[in-house]
Amino acid sequence: MKKILLAALAALALTTLAACGSSDADSTGSKDSSSFSFTDDLGNQIDLDKAPERLLVQSSMAAALTDLGLGDKIVGTFGPLKNADGEPDSQVAGLDIAKAPDVTGGGDYGSINLEDAAELKPDLVVTSAYLDDDLWYINDKTATDLKKLAPILVVSFDGKTLPELLDGTERAAKALGADLESDGTTASHEAFTTAADRVKKVSADLGDRTILAGSAAQDLFYVSNPKVSPDLFYWKDELGLPLTVPDNPDAGGYFESLSWEKADKYPADIFLYDDRIGAAGLQLFAQEKVFQTLAAAQDEAYVPWTSVAPPSYQAYADLMDRLADDLEKQL
Repeated sequence: MKKILLAALAALALTTLAACGSSDADSTGSKDSSSFSFTDDLGNQIDLDKAPERLLVQSSMAAALTDLGLGDKIVGTFGPLKNADGEPDSQVAGLDIAKAPDVTGGGDYGSINLEDAAELKPDLVVTSAYLDDDLWYINDKTATDLKKLAPILVVSFDGKTLPELLDGTERAAKALGADLESDGTTASHEAFTTAADRVKKVSADLGDRTILAGSAAQDLFYVSNPKVSPDLFYWKDELGLPLTVPDNPDAGGYFESLSWEKADKYPADIFLYDDRIGAAGLQLFAQEKVFQTLAAAQDEAYVPWTSVAPPSYQAYADLMDRLADDLEKQL
């Protein structure tokens, strides 16, 4: 059931703490200082004779590692690179999508072209997990075959707050050679704090107005759950954004599925829409009569939401600045 949900999260453009393993002090290094040893968030122990220099990385994670100075080590990517309109997807912001080959398979969700991947000679595969040990954009069959090429390092987002999620990415990046004391990394943390303060201020200025987050499919309206999505949770609980919590989430908890006839179940002054749906997705909202009874629809108070973003402080600093800009226009 979890695999079905995970595929649905990707196909329907919806997303989304117990970090296992060793501390920074023992995450890298071994008897031979040139070797590599790391325990990932799922408790997988990865031991290599030398530090990995050729990384095959899930696309949004690739963007995050690029933000952290590891772009030159990425020899290939898999997962979404373009949105529904054919433009570079917001979840890979900052990644040069033409630089590294895309080895995403053309079959079921989570498939990878293993022949193309093998030609890249990766030392390590890097991805994330939103639900338990379900790997993002790698299905079970592909994982089994992929491990014959290289170990898989997983950064888990399951049950983490947004800062914990970003710190988890940095922990892995540090093991892979990122300099977390660099001026760029320090600046990205400062930018994150500044952007968060902006969202907190605009949240207070919104007063009693309500915000609904969600997405659309041809037959269903999806209401996202701020209690499960790390970014929405952070914005609601830490920054005070008045996000509505659905009372009957689906299995996995990320959203509640409603028929379009029930699209007015939750009132909304502002609608935060998953920006991966593209123009065609937005058109679905425009043609649904019940949804159009919401104040957000009547006022055209639509604000884009990057529900899957590169898990880096810089990416979320940029994202929250855009969010603050868009919300300020609704005041």
